[in-house]
Amino acid sequence: MNLEDAQRLDAADPLRSLRDLFTLPDGITYLDGNSLGALPKATPERIQRAVEQEWGQGLIKSWNTAGWIDLPRRLGDRLAPWLGARAGEVLVADSTSVNLYKVLHAALQLQQGQRRVIVSERSNFPTDNYIAQSVARAHGGELILAETPEDIPPLLDERCAVLMLTHVNYRTGRMHDMGLLTRWAQQAGALAVWDLAHSAGAVPIDVLGSAADFAIGCGYKYLNGGPGAPSFVWMHPRHEGQVWQPLTGWLGHANPFDFDSEYQPAPGIQQYQCGTPAVLAMTGLDTALDVFDAAQKLGGIKALRNKSLALTEAFIGGVEERAPGAVIATPRDSALRGSQVSFSLPQGIDGYAVMQALIHHGVIGDFRAGDPELLRFGFAPLYNGFADVARAVDVLGQILDSRSWDAPQFTSRSKVT
Repeated sequence: MNLEDAQRLDAADPLRSLRDLFTLPDGITYLDGNSLGALPKATPERIQRAVEQEWGQGLIKSWNTAGWIDLPRRLGDRLAPWLGARAGEVLVADSTSVNLYKVLHAALQLQQGQRRVIVSERSNFPTDNYIAQSVARAHGGELILAETPEDIPPLLDERCAVLMLTHVNYRTGRMHDMGLLTRWAQQAGALAVWDLAHSAGAVPIDVLGSAADFAIGCGYKYLNGGPGAPSFVWMHPRHEGQVWQPLTGWLGHANPFDFDSEYQPAPGIQQYQCGTPAVLAMTGLDTALDVFDAAQKLGGIKALRNKSLALTEAFIGGVEERAPGAVIATPRDSALRGSQVSFSLPQGIDGYAVMQALIHHGVIGDFRAGDPELLRFGFAPLYNGFADVARAVDVLGQILDSRSWDAPQFTSRSKVT
């Protein structure tokens, strides 16, 4: 795909107006929305208003007058349709790791000690597996890791308490069939916990339709809530009232401002709130969700998904043409592909250095160590277009052809890779 063809596709894109809602630096092709979403233009002014007016002038009154206290539930209700959930079922609070800790404990408690094994993938995002190891040990169990997706079904045996998976694998971009794997887990007597961090805002999700048990995810990737934006948590209503989550903080109390000395859990998802909402961070996410309201009017998640698949398909084709020997780790089958493309380069080419050279030339993706080492490119259909694909492929080809990546300035590794 040349630049002229790409520009024609962008001109015909029904979602093209959404790009204007974001701050995208001149000369930068940003393909790392699967790690940190771009800045919505409205966010700085909205956060400034929260600081100067709600905090500066309203002071503590703003818990009521500005609705700060209701942010976790209100944002959850705004996010719910994009997860296939209903109003009142989603809560925005804490971090992804903290929420995963909560729901894994709750899931193991629901098993009443009869099962203690958590099953996941070795290639799952490390923090998920770290949390799962801790929770399993606390319950006298263990975490068992499948080496490949095909190895998961045999592990769903009489010992398995929980199947914990990330819907879209952070390394490869492979997307699991949530409904099918949830059904297999539940038929085996296990519960299904899903991490939607690399799904929410980019691919269709149906937590209710799949009958999942719990789901969590973060607000700063495709949701564009800003660095460290709060996470979300969902519990299937069938589990309401059956178990307490372990972090029994005051805002998960049924009546927090009664200041009782004994804990009484709030009904439903409200119990999964622990401490005081991070108001400024939630304000950023709240503003980012305005962009999704705009996207809903232009076709919603179906339109975003169609564009995402077209972008990733075009990029895969471009990489195969301009980077001979590259091994695409992301499925070509659209039913198995999230909204990213990952690939490894032939032996002798330093993938990290190539990524640093790309960034130096204004194409931002990211690098993940491992075997194999992967270059990852996330396509956010809200703001990425076909011209981004064409430029990224062209710059990649130039770097590989010239071997300009093989310079000391690109091989020194920073703390964050």
